[in-house]
Amino acid sequence: MRIALFALVVAAAAQDWPSFRGPGASGVSDGQNLPVRWDAQRRVNVLWKTELHGLAHSSPVVWGDRVFLTTAVSSKPGATFKPGLYGEGTASDDLSAQQWKVICLERATGKVLWERTAYQGVPKEKRHIKSTYANATPATDGRVVVAFFGSQGLYAYSLAGDLLWKRDLGRFDVGAYDAPEFEWGTASSPILYKDLVIVQCDQQKGSFITALDAKTGATVWRTERNELPSWGTPAIFPTKARAELVTNGSNFIRGYDPASGKELWRLGGSSKITAPTPVASDGLIIVASGRRPEAPIFAIRAGASGDITPASGESRSRSVAWSKGQRGPYMPTPLIYGGYVYILGNAGIFDCYALADGREIYRQRIPDAGSGFSASPVASDGKIYLSGEDGEIVVVKAGPKFELLARNDMADPVMATPAISGGMMIIRSQHYVWAIGQPRRAAH
Repeated sequence: MRIALFALVVAAAAQDWPSFRGPGASGVSDGQNLPVRWDAQRRVNVLWKTELHGLAHSSPVVWGDRVFLTTAVSSKPGATFKPGLYGEGTASDDLSAQQWKVICLERATGKVLWERTAYQGVPKEKRHIKSTYANATPATDGRVVVAFFGSQGLYAYSLAGDLLWKRDLGRFDVGAYDAPEFEWGTASSPILYKDLVIVQCDQQKGSFITALDAKTGATVWRTERNELPSWGTPAIFPTKARAELVTNGSNFIRGYDPASGKELWRLGGSSKITAPTPVASDGLIIVASGRRPEAPIFAIRAGASGDITPASGESRSRSVAWSKGQRGPYMPTPLIYGGYVYILGNAGIFDCYALADGREIYRQRIPDAGSGFSASPVASDGKIYLSGEDGEIVVVKAGPKFELLARNDMADPVMATPAISGGMMIIRSQHYVWAIGQPRRAAH
């Protein structure tokens, strides 16, 4: 059974990057001819740069000639977040009134086409000091643009910026599983599947996953989950037999029927904190998380059913092709590319495994990793782009041998995963959105 992920990637590679990490959450778009090197300050291979106000770790998404983003603008002067490698669970003291915005840019020029304030007021939830109030990446299918602002609601707009509907899904208490007094805020992004908007809402009590009608916002199904707080975005992987909606969670990694919300399978042994998004290729679904002591990587065979948790002391089961302990990433989502699985740790440890059997190909530390990595790796045309929190984007050659090709300094912190579309890599840094690409030569 083969997951038709690369077919989806190829079909959308020319223009569209519709949700977090693009088609199928793959993080891959070939045929883009992206530069290996650029200079953000001297504007070499920088096609455009647009200033954005507010704070957001959400990524840009692209449909046709438009780029969509979200942000939260604080009324507190100098509001910021604290990047870096540290273990504090402190919540931000910024509880001042905010404006939660959805923004549309012209892809060719970066010009702001429209800006809408979805919600305005005092935050209904707190955020971690490293986080923002706009962590969830929007999603679009060319008909609707959906933005999720956690406790502030779920909003759907037309591509022209008309509000189509909004839903209040409740107040979410999302934070440390073992220290409920900490609140870290939401981050899981919405996804679109056929005529459904699907949102994973895991919290201290009352976790659930739900599907809403994309045209009206009406609830189509809602499935309760016995889960701890989580921050990963769900993903859908179609096969010839069926589609599987896969969620990363602490108690269980689960597969659902996206049409009904019925649970298909579950897998135990995950971390107590889960953030990476599931990814898939060649009939294997990779799900990982980085909280010690578990920090697992699981390779799950598509088409599973029931409880597929390996027996105690085992790394495989009938539906788990292979797994590894204490190798999972805490924040960045894994990348599958060219038959390899790449794992980027927050501190800059970069691993490569064979997708088919989990064999370790290499384990390499990215030199001078600085404040570390939160954004997920993306790939195009044999190159992997690793975005560091300090704003340096490291380019690595894909394949079985580690080779560092370039380091490109954006001179602005980068927490969001880039989008790749239409010959551009669109990067969201703390204060700007950038389009990196080869300048097009005028015809003579």
